[in-house]
Amino acid sequence: MDVERRVVLQVTGLAAVGGLVAACGSSSESASSSSTPASSPAAPTANGAASPVATGAVTVLTPTADVPVSGGVILPDMAVVVTQPSAGTYKAFSAICTHQGCLVASVENNEIICPCHGARFSAEDGSVIQGPAQEPLAEGAVAIQGADVVLTS
Repeated sequence: MDVERRVVLQVTGLAAVGGLVAACGSSSESASSSSTPASSPAAPTANGAASPVATGAVTVLTPTADVPVSGGVILPDMAVVVTQPSAGTYKAFSAICTHQGCLVASVENNEIICPCHGARFSAEDGSVIQGPAQEPLAEGAVAIQGADVVLTS
């Protein structure tokens, strides 16, 4: 099935932080010069969430205002979940469950939840809270730049 192949490729690309950064931009998304402000708005997707926008050495994931405390935002186009486990602390993880490759569906009460088999992960460090998954979600390095959560190298 093409969807499963795409998920495997996304997980492989997100396994390392460098792969997470590389997977977020293409030549058509990258900024054409370093003078482009990093707070460029993210493009909206069909579900209303913003899709990441590459700007120089960082990739804008989502506005900080869109990430609720103890919750998160799932960016399905990039297979990334951005969380805010405590006020002002932002994290980014692969949104692909390590059990069977399903896209996680929600972030509630500081838990990233996979709808396929009920796996739950910590929104703070990606560790497994409840199986059947046994491996944590891969984490990417993020920073706040202006009003945006950005993925850094």
